[in-house]
Amino acid sequence: NETVFLIFTNMFLNVLFRAEKTEVLSEDLLQVEKRLELVKQVSHSTHKKLTACLQGQQGAEADKRSKKLPLTTLAQCLMEGSAILGDDTLLGKMLKLCGETEDKLAQELIHFELQVERDVIEPLFLLAEVEIPNIQKQRKHLAKLVLDMDSSRTRTSSRQTCTVSWPKKSTMQITFKR
Repeated sequence: NETVFLIFTNMFLNVLFRAEKTEVLSEDLLQVEKRLELVKQVSHSTHKKLTACLQGQQGAEADKRSKKLPLTTLAQCLMEGSAILGDDTLLGKMLKLCGETEDKLAQELIHFELQVERDVIEPLFLLAEVEIPNIQKQRKHLAKLVLDMDSSRTRTSSRQTCTVSWPKKSTMQITFKR
């Protein structure tokens, strides 16, 4: 009977002195956090689609990309046809000019793809796969630290001594924690 009374007293006092939860982020930052996962999804899907659009081999050097590019193969074929027909024929001259033009187009495409990869694809990948997960990890760690801080604050502030008088017994002291 005495232990039941102590349990109820302790529960009542814990509810009475309930800890207040510290706000970790401002309202604006909470809105940003909600959009973070959407940004991650959009960045990931955009990275994937842009990578699929590249004609050259992603991550390879310009020379290696050039060998695998269909424009380069076409340029070589045109140049070979020009060499077979000779520069003195009209068709030979046209094939040579077209081959040189195709080769220039291939080099421009390689340069463009390298620039898109460096300026767009790599930053999107870093954002989706490195930066946002790191932000989310730090946010969880911050929430845990704030919870630990609130818990410690509650423990230190709620240590109180209360006096309860029992019938037919002397006064008893109870220390409770919230």
